[in-house]
Amino acid sequence: MIYPWQADDWNRLQQLRGHWPHALLLHGQAGIGKLRFAQHLAQGLLCEAQQANGEPCGACVACNWFAQGNHPDYRIIVPEALAAEAGLNNAADEKADKADADEGKKTRTPSKEIKIEQIRGLLDFVGVGSHRGGARVVVLYPAEALNIAAANALLKTLEEPPAGVVFLMVSARIDRLLPTIISRCRQWPMTMPAPDVATRWLAAQGVAEASALLAEAGGAPLTALALASDENRALRDWTLKQLAAGPDCDAFACGEALQKLPVPLVLGWLQRWMYDLLAQRTAGAPRYFPQASAALTRCASQADASAFARFMRTVTRQRAVENHPLNARLVFEELFIGYRDLFA
Repeated sequence: MIYPWQADDWNRLQQLRGHWPHALLLHGQAGIGKLRFAQHLAQGLLCEAQQANGEPCGACVACNWFAQGNHPDYRIIVPEALAAEAGLNNAADEKADKADADEGKKTRTPSKEIKIEQIRGLLDFVGVGSHRGGARVVVLYPAEALNIAAANALLKTLEEPPAGVVFLMVSARIDRLLPTIISRCRQWPMTMPAPDVATRWLAAQGVAEASALLAEAGGAPLTALALASDENRALRDWTLKQLAAGPDCDAFACGEALQKLPVPLVLGWLQRWMYDLLAQRTAGAPRYFPQASAALTRCASQADASAFARFMRTVTRQRAVENHPLNARLVFEELFIGYRDLFA
């Protein structure tokens, strides 16, 4: 099933069924359920007794196969790291897995990229006819995880799409996709859920302080749901107190306390706080941490404008290399020293 806030997207998308594109690019903010939407759409395309509104019946042979994860006309391509975490491996990745095993690489860290071997593994799938005489569907998630070689290999297929094959590409960072890939897809921006709809859904999931968590998640309900059970929440709250201290922020304590956390996670906290500082300074309305409005007002009034702009560029540059094997403690110490210097 799709999420409640996706009903309008689903209904509007049915208008394409008479002339379905060979590649559909579903893009939008992370945490709004794009992957589930793509999977439900894939099931609808493969269903052999779909309803009038395109919904899969859930009872035919094709739907049963899809639910079991072994439909012969369906492939989902995800990075190894995500596949291992979510159990999304399928036959399209078997060749790449076998090659890794042959080279004795089973102990290596799972890749966060979609590799060219995975795209090559699709060639047999797209090159043969449908097992059930209908469509063949490929979901790629997240599309921005395609490395350069994989993107170029996919581009060749998108330029000359095989008959009956539909690519559903899902992306939260369309800006990281090759323009040539984007140009060969029908773009479909996914609608952000209305705050009241998202808050009601979170409350139905048993989430306390749903409004505050939704604000921190930038309006993304699934991100807010993950935040509610985040094991790092205590450290996040402590970090926000350090940031709220402004010139009294203890940069070395931050480096010590946060060094075992992923760099992208802490950078996300810092970047959202900086966004709210700017918002408080210019519009007086923080987006992510409205409950910290008083601290943000105080820090915004004390920060130097030129130093603020320089530090924002520093954070942005650090974002570009956030997944590199850096020394997290040194990265955090440098960043929090830079933050403290805003108030010098």
